[in-house]
Parts: sequence; C-alpha cells; structure tokens
Amino acid sequence: MYKSLIRPALFKFDPEEIHYFTFSFLRKFCKIPGATSFLQSKFEVKDPRLEREVFGLKFKNPVGLAAGFDKDAKLYRELSSLGFGFIEIGTVTPKPQPGNEKKRLFRLKEDSAIINRMGFNNEGVEATVARLKKNKNVLVGGNIGKNKITPNDNAVDDYVYSFNALFDHVNYFVVNVSSPNTPNLRELQDKEPLKKLLNTLQKLNSEKADPKPILLKIAPDLTDEQLLDIIEIVKETGIAGVIATNTTISREGLNSDNKNEMGGLSGKPLTKRSTEVIRFLSEKSGKAFPIIGVGGIHTAEDAIEKMEAGASLIQLYTGFIYEGPALIKSINEKILEKGL
Repeated sequence: MYKSLIRPALFKFDPEEIHYFTFSFLRKFCKIPGATSFLQSKFEVKDPRLEREVFGLKFKNPVGLAAGFDKDAKLYRELSSLGFGFIEIGTVTPKPQPGNEKKRLFRLKEDSAIINRMGFNNEGVEATVARLKKNKNVLVGGNIGKNKITPNDNAVDDYVYSFNALFDHVNYFVVNVSSPNTPNLRELQDKEPLKKLLNTLQKLNSEKADPKPILLKIAPDLTDEQLLDIIEIVKETGIAGVIATNTTISREGLNSDNKNEMGGLSGKPLTKRSTEVIRFLSEKSGKAFPIIGVGGIHTAEDAIEKMEAGASLIQLYTGFIYEGPALIKSINEKILEKGL
C-alpha cells in the first residue's frame, strides 16, 4: 500500500515540507491509544536470533535508522515502533543553525535517489539533550558535527562540546567529518586532523566511568589508499568502529533531470560503492572492527549483501523513504531466513 498509494501522494509535494508533515502525522498518530502497538504488530519482527551484540551494546535487531532523518531527536520513540533496532539522531552541532538555503532537498525519482545539501540544520545540542532525557528504552546513537561558522582549526572544540553534552543520553557516538554540505568539513578526514580529533575524544571517553563506543562515519569517495589510512587510524585511536558510508559527490550513471544539483547523493546509485567500501575495510583489516553498513539499501537482498561483505549492522535512509517501513520487516525476515 505504501508504494502504490502513500508514496505517490507524498511525492507530489516538496520533499522537505512533506518530511516535516509526516513527522507531525506520525507523532499525532502515536498518541492515539493502541497506535504504537498497532505499528509494532505490522512492522516489528521479534526473534532472539536477530539480536546482536556489537561494540559492547545489545541490539534487538541489526536494522537501524541512519542519521539525518531525525536530526533533533524529535521522533526517535515513534520511529522505533516501525521495527528499527536502533535510531541514530543528528547530525547535532553545539549551536543551533538553520543550514543551507532552501531549496536543498531533491528527489531523483528515475534513479531512486535523493540529493541533499541540508548543511547540518538542527536546533543545537541542548535542545536535543532535553528530548533525549525522555528516552526509556530506545537504543540511540548520537551523530555529532561542527557548526558551519567554526573554522577547522577549532573544530575539535565543537565535537568535544557535543560529546560532553550528549554523553549521558546516547548509547554510542558517531563522528561525522564526511558530509559534503559543510564547507571544508571533509578536510577533517585527512589523516593527521582526524587522528587529533579522535584521540581527543577517546581521551575524554577514557576518563568517563562508563565509556561509550565512538564510531567514524566515512565518505564513499575515499580512495583505497585513504581507506587503508582509515584502518590504521581506527587501530591507532582505538575507536569502536566505522560507518560506511555517507553520501557521495559522484553523479556517475544518473538519469534524472536534476542530477547536477549540488549536495550529497544517496539511494540506489550508492548501493555498489558502499558495499565495496565495507568489503575493503573488512578484508584489509582482517575484520578487526565492526562496520555499520549504509548506502543504497532498497531491498532485503541489498542488506544481506552488505552483511555478507562485512557489516555487523545496517542502516536505512533513502531506501526507507522510497520503500516504506515494510522494508525493515522484510530485511529482518530475510536475515532469519539466511541464518545470518
């Protein structure tokens, strides 16, 4: 029903406006007595064989929602009722910022893809913390970045601020230095700046009574040499793992008229490359660290490919928008069928 009726109706409207509309609708719907139980009965697959213990955390299933969908932690509880095993909020910055000018979100229907140049629009970490204080049982990851006005020389301070603010309210952290929509941000993926950032956060982490897993989210556009550097950096800094991958700046093989819009591309065109990155990291590191696979997962088979390539967990974003919440259920059912 989603693909035949709901999606065609939603896709008639501006993608950013309809995103906020569906947020409002789902929030109001879940306030109806029995609504959450209804959604869980439709989309959740409960089976102990789906449970995963990864970087010291227990996930009820390996299918999560990627960062960028619930930037300000406004809907993580309602979204979890759709069958997700975990929700990643953010990207969060220390100070509120509006992001880039609209229009900044584009559907590429012919390619089953999205281009976004949102620019870390969010209400700031303090507003996010206030909402996360209401969390009871949703496993939440905190994706953190720097404010646009913060120069790269001071970027570490932004990550430290958000790390400290969110520490008691998330289960794991993701360091986002790979978004193409904040000027010069990807320069922080260079070896030395990245080591400095991760070592600083790890030192802070080690001083906590109960350290949290820290992961690094990387771009799909890195070369093999850069990916080998990532493996070395993970080993040297001792972070918990990697999320592969963020959006791409490549436009290869696209058919949609608006394919040349500036921003990061996500969806089906990313399926192959993100799986290649997962397999490279897994094989070249000797499976030395967990990988969360994300990028172009539109079918259960896409998810299985990423897990067989080396991903311990997976995340959805664009596939969730195009295929609907039934995708979560079908992936979990396929994992059980395959015995993964």
